[in-house]
Amino acid sequence: MSDENRVTVNILDKDYQVACSPDERHDLMRAASELDARMRAVRKSGTIIGVERIAIMVALNLCHELMQGKAADNSADLSRLNQKLASALAGH
Repeated sequence: MSDENRVTVNILDKDYQVACSPDERHDLMRAASELDARMRAVRKSGTIIGVERIAIMVALNLCHELMQGKAADNSADLSRLNQKLASALAGH
């Protein structure tokens, strides 16, 4: 990508150049800000030392949250499907 499609994000006081289309720039900046905040919180807790370990812990937490969200979405989808089936069966 050209330089105009590069965005600089700052995470734990370090700049990273990221290729990004203009329409995704806002979301990338929000994601970088969230990542920075989470990494700072882990670092501030003092229980984990080292940027790499902090990044791994944050990544594990994010993956866990993502999996929980998908499980909740799947459960909600199944619930809606069950309601539709029950409604359809009650109508016959």
